[in-house]
Amino acid sequence: MSQNSSLRVPEFSNEKARGCMDLFTSTEAYGCSEIHFRTDPDTQLKAIIAIHSTTLGPAAGGCRCRPYPSTEDAIEDALRLARGMTFKAALAGLPYGGGKAVLIRPATIRDREAYFESFGDFVDSLHGRYSTAVDSGTSTQDMDIVARRTHYVLSTSKDKGGSGDPSPFTAKGVCLGIETAIKHVLKRMTLEGVCVAIQGVGHVGYALARELHARGARLIVADTHAGHVLRCNAEFDAKIVAPESIYDQPCDVFAPCALGGIVNDATINRFNTRIIAGAANNQLEHERHGQLLHQRGILYVPDYVINSGGLIHVLVSDQGERDEKLHSMVNRLNDLFARSVHSGTSPLHQATLMAEEILGRKTAA
Repeated sequence: MSQNSSLRVPEFSNEKARGCMDLFTSTEAYGCSEIHFRTDPDTQLKAIIAIHSTTLGPAAGGCRCRPYPSTEDAIEDALRLARGMTFKAALAGLPYGGGKAVLIRPATIRDREAYFESFGDFVDSLHGRYSTAVDSGTSTQDMDIVARRTHYVLSTSKDKGGSGDPSPFTAKGVCLGIETAIKHVLKRMTLEGVCVAIQGVGHVGYALARELHARGARLIVADTHAGHVLRCNAEFDAKIVAPESIYDQPCDVFAPCALGGIVNDATINRFNTRIIAGAANNQLEHERHGQLLHQRGILYVPDYVINSGGLIHVLVSDQGERDEKLHSMVNRLNDLFARSVHSGTSPLHQATLMAEEILGRKTAA
């Protein structure tokens, strides 16, 4: 499939409503160069790997394992996530392209080791065009299993020679991004007393709560798992609210740290915040929601900029270089905010333009 030079994302609601998706149209509309499928009935594996771009280097991106309402939903998730990974790597200054794996999880995985070994064979069949890593629904232990079958795997356990769980480093980057955003919007130099509502306090959300609490922020938390919010209440004195009511909470910062698509037509007018900045990928259901937030005076910090800490951690081994990359992320956000003010367009629009500039310069060279 040829790669489309346009990186704008259309809305596929009409196609999905008809129960069909034209793979060539969808793949090219997201600017993806390749999409691969693997099914293995013996292990229950139903896997998709989308490669958006290898302009800057081989594609890298996590492996998401979750149930999906339909195969079309899984394909669209893979395509959108792969595109975001290209932008994330480009804006973080990493010599990698963007890709993503999506595993359509069965109700019960009968043999998890066989399941992820089969996925490892799938990754290895691409001969290094894509390297996988931890994402929603997978763990470092799963990546250790994948590593039995392929060298093209990141975020394996530290005792296996890998970088380990990237969640704390993703959270560290998001915390730095939130600090940058409140300086820009609220003109406050510290997080002391700033109210942050966190949607989803699993691995990354919990780590973010810990970072924010250590800096004096007040926390509101919601999660579908009761144990997650109770832990945050006990450790960080966080206020617990029901998952559906988190959108309505008055706060300075709303931090999405669960799955994507939470800014949509049903929720966009419910947010009672000045800033949306979190760790989740694809927080906007459609890109037009970024402009709608901008029109409402809510600063949306592009997800593929602020949540790049985990990717930096798994791809950069030197600690000094990691810290330098995170500092560059802060500078990049300040640049985005300045461009947004100057142009009157959203930071998301500016981030897309900046990523396109980087990819375009590499292509021209």
